[in-house]
Amino acid sequence: MSRKDAPVSGEGRGGRSFEELQRELDEIVTRLERGDVAVDEAIGLFRRGEELYKECVARLQGAELQIERLDGQEVGT
Repeated sequence: MSRKDAPVSGEGRGGRSFEELQRELDEIVTRLERGDVAVDEAIGLFRRGEELYKECVARLQGAELQIERLDGQEVGT
């Protein structure tokens, strides 16, 4: 995939965009806050939420690095 063909929406590993991951995480948080899930299901949801959170943070950090590099290129020009 060439640079110009790279996904703009932040799609990466697994082909899901940052926004999709964030939406799933929000849904999990909502379900857990409602408190109407069984304990075993809540544990599973919590674990999935942790995975999604880590992936979102990694994507945001990657985006921040890209912006810093681009900003550095403009300053050095």
